[in-house]
Amino acid sequence: MLLTISAERSPAFAVPSDLGFLLHKHPEKVQQFPVYGGTAHVFYPEVSGDRCTVAMVLEVDPVALVRGRSGANDGFALGQYVNDRPYVASSLLSVAMAKVFRSALNGHCTARADLVDTELPLTITLPAVPGIPDLLTRLFEPMGWNVTADPIPLDATRPEWGDAPLASVTLQGDLRLSEALNHLYVLLPVLDDAKHYWVDDAEVDKLVRAGSGWLATHPERELITHRYLAHQRALKDAAAQRLVELDDRPVEEAVQEEEPAVSRPLVRLRHDAVLEVVNDLRPATVVDLGCGPGALLGALLKVQGVARVIGTEVSDTSLTKAAKRLHVADMTERQSARLSLLLSSLQYEDERLEGVDLAILMEVIEHIDPDRLPAVVANVFGAMRPRHVVVTTPNSEYNVHYPALQGGGFRHPDHRFEWTRGEFTTWAGSVGETYGYDVVMRPVGDLDNEVGSPTQMAIFGRLVETGESA
Repeated sequence: MLLTISAERSPAFAVPSDLGFLLHKHPEKVQQFPVYGGTAHVFYPEVSGDRCTVAMVLEVDPVALVRGRSGANDGFALGQYVNDRPYVASSLLSVAMAKVFRSALNGHCTARADLVDTELPLTITLPAVPGIPDLLTRLFEPMGWNVTADPIPLDATRPEWGDAPLASVTLQGDLRLSEALNHLYVLLPVLDDAKHYWVDDAEVDKLVRAGSGWLATHPERELITHRYLAHQRALKDAAAQRLVELDDRPVEEAVQEEEPAVSRPLVRLRHDAVLEVVNDLRPATVVDLGCGPGALLGALLKVQGVARVIGTEVSDTSLTKAAKRLHVADMTERQSARLSLLLSSLQYEDERLEGVDLAILMEVIEHIDPDRLPAVVANVFGAMRPRHVVVTTPNSEYNVHYPALQGGGFRHPDHRFEWTRGEFTTWAGSVGETYGYDVVMRPVGDLDNEVGSPTQMAIFGRLVETGESA
């Protein structure tokens, strides 16, 4: 398989051969590197005053790929050796890039540090990649690439057979070299959709690191994370949470910083509204589902009568931040006994959470895909079945007060939906009727007579069941 990267002369990049400094590969040498499944050859087919091109040829050894693989003798044995791996760009090329161009991927160049953050006029070519032209365009264009993708016929002599699920692609754009390499590092396995190695928690770290700065807001983020993490839902959820933590603040917070401080920030008003409910209900056990870095947990620990506080997250990073924020390491044994930080997904039953007095979902449900929300509801209201549930979510009608959203859009890049007051009321009523809860709706934040409040709240109270004390 072949990859070429070309840089042209520009006012900011006067000497194209300096590409060799950034890649740590000398233009006058042909170099070989042993990589997983074969050998990577790096050389420069073009070096002039106007343009410099580096090529990587990955020579795949089919026998080396099969050797040592468990189950290699199962299924279609010949397919282990006769396949498109030698010439179609895949996760093999991504892994080879990570080894051969490691410093460039990480944005390190001691010799020409001034070029690391310079946008270069780049052209990248890949003669054969998996995927149709439309998919390639959807994946690469949002990062600033001009994409030329041409389908590859199954057999040029048999046009009636149509096209193979492959394309040749050329990417052109002005980007930093490290950005360009990280785009390829992530998206080649996504296009391949069949990683050649075991995918585990370490892949989440790789994805978040390589996707920093662009993946959180990419319109195809769901597809990218799903494929990159080999369709493992738990890993995808963890990656999504960490990307959100690295992303920009919600629109509502940015707007409030720009305007005069005439009232308390909305995030503070939400916390206060939830704490008011907690003080009214006096629960013994409270769980903050999707607690993030623990902003609400500290306040819950101070509420009189609350014997135990639980915070749950799908992200280890968030729980670590929560532990630091709450100074868990410095707590006395009695204090730490009141607090539990649990790695847990809202979509799956967790017996550790059954029967709590109060469950809080503060600005959580809008981050859940609509088709997955019923499973979350069934878990919270059906399996956990707390005495009370508090849910807050943005009121989309109020978005007219945010200039950045007057043309449409959501308050946060990770929101999957935002409901009107009517939609939220209908949803809450349906949930209550299905699972045996009555519901009280409350506004949160400054109230506008026409569009309501910025945040809306539903307070669910479980109806008294036979044999249960009120």
